[in-house]
Amino acid sequence: MEQQSIKNYQEYNEQKFTKRVIFNTRDSTAFVLNFLPGQKLPAHKHPGAELYLFVLNGMGTISINGEETIVRGADIIHTSDEEELAFTNSGSEPVSLYVVLNKMPSQEYAKDI
Repeated sequence: MEQQSIKNYQEYNEQKFTKRVIFNTRDSTAFVLNFLPGQKLPAHKHPGAELYLFVLNGMGTISINGEETIVRGADIIHTSDEEELAFTNSGSEPVSLYVVLNKMPSQEYAKDI
């Protein structure tokens, strides 16, 4: 068993959003994405992987295949490997997203940025 506190991974940076990896196994990874107001995650896909995203705090705009939806703390989103995902912190408070990628296509997805 491994136990962590998400609070240890909620690190914000004035220049860009951050990604902090919590768990990384052969087939999946769990991490936290942290955004200050106005920061964005560019549109991208996760070929060969399912993605589960839990909004920990704040609010923002998620775009799935170009369709925008407002998300808030406690919302949960699932995307398939074919869906294109983008996110913008469109609120006035910091946002943290807990993300789990299953069946990672590459270890590149399991690195801090």
